Amino acid sequence: MGVHGVKAVFFDLDNTLVDTAAAGRRAIEEALRAYGGPLSAQVINALQSKHHYGEGEARLICDKVQAKLLKECHDPAKMCITDLRISHWEEAIQETMGGEANRDLAAECYFLWKTTRLQHLRLAEDTRDMLTELRKGLRLLLLTNGDKQTQREKIEACACQPYFDAIVVGGEQKEEKPAPSIFHYCCDLLGVQPAECVMVGDSLDTDIQGGLNAGLKATVWLNKAMTTPVDTSPVPHYIISSVLDLPAVLQKMEHKVNAKLGTDHTAGSNE
Repeated sequence: MGVHGVKAVFFDLDNTLVDTAAAGRRAIEEALRAYGGPLSAQVINALQSKHHYGEGEARLICDKVQAKLLKECHDPAKMCITDLRISHWEEAIQETMGGEANRDLAAECYFLWKTTRLQHLRLAEDTRDMLTELRKGLRLLLLTNGDKQTQREKIEACACQPYFDAIVVGGEQKEEKPAPSIFHYCCDLLGVQPAECVMVGDSLDTDIQGGLNAGLKATVWLNKAMTTPVDTSPVPHYIISSVLDLPAVLQKMEHKVNAKLGTDHTAGSNE
């Protein structure tokens, strides 16, 4: 599948190609359920003896950890991602239950959460089929922000390497999305120009703004909820509710180019 003027498509990873948020939620709950014993003994006896009450405490810890992950600011020069995320669990447990911090319990919860999340990360079969078809006529690149260890583990877990001509992790570069430099680096890797590339992602701030900053041909925003923010800024060229809608967008782009070429040809004939 080729598109006039488009030679490459850049894909975001998290919550675009794989549902990282859902995997994280499932993992966080399984971690607390599985560690009901230690939590009962060291933090809240209710997780075993009073299950209903313990479930409420566990839910609150879940919510606190999830909130910390969403607000996370990681500086690899100051702290490794593992220590930071163990601290999220440690703080959440202490904020919920009080008492002294329990680093060992927090570490157990974190490592189980991490392992379980990776197990839940999947590149869906229909997404794999779409990428395979697209790659027949286009060059594909995976462009993801984040800590290099964390992102490489996700990439390996969902086995997406065979579907891309190149993979770029922001944590391994001088700048991450939305900086133009990382997009231009991707273009150089594939031997294409920015005006020949399309960016697909779920983040207006990083994927769409970055694509615009770098002068890409088009940006495609994955908005699963299809609810338009009051102030949609930046403005993407296209909006889709599923990554599987991308081929239709590329076809639409091709039709626009063909229509313009036809108009230009007619105008030239009439002159």
